[in-house]
Amino acid sequence: MDTEIKAESWELYDMSEAKQEIMHREEPRAVATNAAVTPMKMLEMAVQQGADLDRLEKLMELQERWEKNEARKAFVAALNAFKAAPPTLTKNKHVDFTTQKGRTQYDHATLDHVSEQIGKALAAHGLSHRWDVEQLDGGQIRVTCVLTHDAGHSERVPMQSGADQSGGKNNIQAIGSTVTYLQRYTLLAATGMAVKDQDDDGKGSAAQGVETISEKQASTLADMLAATETPEARFLRWVFAGQPPKDVALSDIPAARYDECIAKLRAKQQKGGSQ
Repeated sequence: MDTEIKAESWELYDMSEAKQEIMHREEPRAVATNAAVTPMKMLEMAVQQGADLDRLEKLMELQERWEKNEARKAFVAALNAFKAAPPTLTKNKHVDFTTQKGRTQYDHATLDHVSEQIGKALAAHGLSHRWDVEQLDGGQIRVTCVLTHDAGHSERVPMQSGADQSGGKNNIQAIGSTVTYLQRYTLLAATGMAVKDQDDDGKGSAAQGVETISEKQASTLADMLAATETPEARFLRWVFAGQPPKDVALSDIPAARYDECIAKLRAKQQKGGSQ
């Protein structure tokens, strides 16, 4: 009886060892089956199997599409990470000058300030920016901001405008002003950023969360005020219903009121009367 039991035990032991040996032989095959098969892996396998040129070309095209899609996903993930903790941009420069048309003053964020702050934050996520500049027929200038990820994916945001002739600029200065203006705003648009006022005590429209007119729009209003001999303080009292906030400037005018302001000043030009 004992001999039969021992014999059976040895038989079970031998079967267990054999099973383990088979499992060890099959394990690498199971791992290989579960591993992700990329187009590059398929291409390597095709080369080893001596695939024809037509099949290799199709696999190469598939690999290129796969790489582009992976780069696009990496770009989106990086831009989302950038927007989760964006830099703070403020209007860091006050402009105040007088020409034959009158006095112009406003606050704005300079290109070097915007580019430096955004550039550092983008670089932390493997992103960079640059601009393409073109002169088009009819005197238009087009500036395109290009955002690029380390993985190779890029996205472009173009804007165009005529040369900025305000403020007594010569032709070169007018072109340079437009290029600088478009570089700043295409970068802001490409990254989804906005400029804040330096103060947040509720004095100006922007400090209250209201979108204000652009630098170029403020300059246009200043030129029209000078042309109609309208005092800026009186005009601002009209804009803000007789009680403008303290230290308010043209750049604090709400963007939603810009068209109304232009219409008001054009009407005055046509009538030649006072406001």
